Amino acid sequence: MEIRFTKMHGIGNDYIYVNCMENELENPSDIAVKMSPRHFSVGSDGLIMICRSTVADAKMRMFNADGSEGKMCGNGIRCVGKYLYDYGITDKTEISVETLGGIKHLSLNVKNGRVESVKVDMGCAVIKPELIPMSVQGESFISQPVEVNGRMWSMTGVSMGNPHAVIFTEGIKELDLEKEGGYFENHPLFPERVNTEFVEVVSRNELNMRVWERGSGESYACGTGACATVTAAVLNGICDYDTPVKVNLTGGQLSVICTKDLRVYMTGTATKVYEGVYEYAD
Repeated sequence: MEIRFTKMHGIGNDYIYVNCMENELENPSDIAVKMSPRHFSVGSDGLIMICRSTVADAKMRMFNADGSEGKMCGNGIRCVGKYLYDYGITDKTEISVETLGGIKHLSLNVKNGRVESVKVDMGCAVIKPELIPMSVQGESFISQPVEVNGRMWSMTGVSMGNPHAVIFTEGIKELDLEKEGGYFENHPLFPERVNTEFVEVVSRNELNMRVWERGSGESYACGTGACATVTAAVLNGICDYDTPVKVNLTGGQLSVICTKDLRVYMTGTATKVYEGVYEYAD
């Protein structure tokens, strides 16, 4: 079976996008597993299907490189907005996209007929552990000591439609994330596994971040992770509410605002790389 796709990325967080407005793909988990390996296939952090929705302008379904379906991807949804506009599926610059993490609202910044960047209303961050979900009780899990692989870390739990563990530390460039990432991802505190952000404070308006994504490993960027990080930063008194914070990731920079009611807004670029056809055999 031939699958026509578009390769896109949001500051290095790259996905394979397939127009499924007429028919959704069968076996998307298997397709994600087969198309995602770098060097041997297309290569990506996963697969995103752009589908019809009865409650929004479109629906996004995203599958990680290991075939698991994710609830939300901040970098991925910006590229969905670009795809919908640049391919003429919509002519609106204010659109809504249905995800497993809820309906998200996008503002498209268009230049010369193409979307350059997208501001996403990511909704309200969730900090109650049972809703993240985490296997602990309480109203929040902020700057709590957690042992991972024999070392104690200070961790803050946040959900942006998917679970995040945010850790403020130093020396993140030297951190052996390839070695440590799996221990965090599969920690028993998180029954659905977890994305983990390691964050270095530059100033009250700037943070450096590396991320280990569940199902994909270390990625160049994670939009929901940047949002969770800024949420954790204001909860810990590191950054200020209602103030843009620059988050520097391996693949580039995002601007994130967290309001006092924990509503989060993220702005960043969306880039098309190429189109192609993949020969899929199940």
